[in-house]
Amino acid sequence: MAGSGYKDYFQVLGVERSADADAIKRAFRKLARQYHPDVNPGDKSAEARFKEISEAYEVLSDPDKRQRYEQFGQYWSQAGAGGMGGGAPGAGFDVDFGRYGNFDDFINDLLGRFGGPAGAAGFPRGAQATRSPINLDAEASVSIGFLEAFRGTERTLSVNDERVQVRIPAGVRTGSRLRLKGKGNLQPGTGRRGDLYLNLSVADHPVWRLDGDQLRADLPVSLDELALGGTVPVMTPDGEAKMTIPPGTPPGRSLRLRNKGWPGRSGRGDLLFSLVLELPGQWSDEERRLLEQLRVLRSEDPRRSWLTSASL
Repeated sequence: MAGSGYKDYFQVLGVERSADADAIKRAFRKLARQYHPDVNPGDKSAEARFKEISEAYEVLSDPDKRQRYEQFGQYWSQAGAGGMGGGAPGAGFDVDFGRYGNFDDFINDLLGRFGGPAGAAGFPRGAQATRSPINLDAEASVSIGFLEAFRGTERTLSVNDERVQVRIPAGVRTGSRLRLKGKGNLQPGTGRRGDLYLNLSVADHPVWRLDGDQLRADLPVSLDELALGGTVPVMTPDGEAKMTIPPGTPPGRSLRLRNKGWPGRSGRGDLLFSLVLELPGQWSDEERRLLEQLRVLRSEDPRRSWLTSASL
């Protein structure tokens, strides 16, 4: 806004001529909020007033410009090689309001351009300060059970005095991160709100353990089931199922149920059972008799190859 004639910039900002830099900044912030075009859409007089107070702040916030203004009045801009390129106060001052996401971004940028960092906060004159945007995002930790993670579940959280219902999808793991858009911290006076990020942890399970997309578990089996084979009932996270053990299966071998594992983006993984020989704590007389018969009838020495290898 090019000026003509003398303007009392102190009067424009409503401060005493003895006002210090902090008082001038406070006055500018107050008036800028009042007359900002976003607050007064379509009001040309408010926009003109806004540019006038911005021009006043441009001069009074800079110690060198203020000194020449107080000394030379309306001719201050011609009283030195500095100033605003030798033109009238405010010459070339133009505000593109659309480039700012909110009012505080605009004010902070303007304070930096017109004397904020320059000379007042240890920055060299003419330098630009880089400002990081305000981070309004928030984080919270949520613990869920193993089967809740397998099937999916819901949680009700209290965020900034607001109850938020959260749907946790099936297949999450410890370290999974969920984003709730627009449920983070609120910036007073602007209506801006960040996002809420939930960091999930999944409790261990006494039977199931996760290995990639596969579920694993130990399956206790008897001596006769390993030797003779058969179909045995097993429990899965989906419920009961049947598994066939081939005859002569050694203990420690893993048997697989396809598509019964952990839910993932590409579908279900597999469920693997490691066969664990479970011997009874006490044999009945009949069982001992049969085992004695087995000892007599057994045709193969289980240590034959082991003894051969050990003697090499």
